Amino acid sequence: MSAEKETKQTAEEYTIKFIPPQGGDVKTIRLPKLLLKYGVASLLIGALLFVGAFSYAVYSTFLNRNGAAEIEDLRQVNSIQQEQLLQLSKKANSLQEEMNQLKKLEEDIRRLSGAQPMQDDKAKDANNGGGDAAVDPATHNGQGGPLTSPTVQNVSDTLVLVEQGLAQRRESLTALKEELSKRQESLGLAADLSLPGGTTPAIWPARGVVSSPYGLRWNGSDFHPGIDIANDMGTPILATADGVVRVAGWNDGGYGNMVDIDHGNGIMTRYGHAMQVAVTAGQHVRRGQVIAYMGSTGFSTGPHVHYEVRINGQAVNPSAYLH
Repeated sequence: MSAEKETKQTAEEYTIKFIPPQGGDVKTIRLPKLLLKYGVASLLIGALLFVGAFSYAVYSTFLNRNGAAEIEDLRQVNSIQQEQLLQLSKKANSLQEEMNQLKKLEEDIRRLSGAQPMQDDKAKDANNGGGDAAVDPATHNGQGGPLTSPTVQNVSDTLVLVEQGLAQRRESLTALKEELSKRQESLGLAADLSLPGGTTPAIWPARGVVSSPYGLRWNGSDFHPGIDIANDMGTPILATADGVVRVAGWNDGGYGNMVDIDHGNGIMTRYGHAMQVAVTAGQHVRRGQVIAYMGSTGFSTGPHVHYEVRINGQAVNPSAYLH
């Protein structure tokens, strides 16, 4: 009975013998069948796990390299687009400046010839904001406003303005050719307090010269959302329409001492860089009322008022509202 049991146990084991090459002692290792099966299974599972981990690592590396390459490509494309946008903004700014010079030249010709002044905006923003001939643009050239990088929309808006300006100049020069013999009374003061009230901006906010127009400036590196009118420190700043003061005080965004007036129907006007504010938030004001005094606070290079007209929050060219 014991022999049969020993035979059964032996059958369930595997024997591994190590025989030395020169007749030394033979070493024997007995491995149970079950242990050997587990060992082989573990080796197979380990091999599969290794192959899977190695494949995943290779795949992850491939994805990371592709992702990095795509990001680098996108950066290069973005850099090229930014450079192209900057060059386009510079060209748009150059065209805008040439348009302003052409407009000024036409104004001079009309004045010297006695012809009727230009009809689009009476040429007041070309060199004489508000009709104050006593202000010297050489000494009153303060500029300011928030620093805003040009965008595709800004450049597009500027090009639209240039296109509209070309059409206006064409019509105006045609009229000039036909009306050189006509004369018209000189322009009155911009901020005439006798003007009736109204909720639409209709007068100049201050006497002075336009030191920086609406649109691209500084070789196309900045978009100016309003106009700058420069004069002496303390020059009165007037509300250009009836409304309610929404903001009256310091602004950290570059405007310095600032006044915002809500005129209703989505129309708002902004007056920046004041030396002193003369109204308070919530106050009702009338067109022509003094709301502040010209200064050089905030981002400013000299005494002036930064004037904006906003329709539903979007800055528009104030020239259409200057009479």
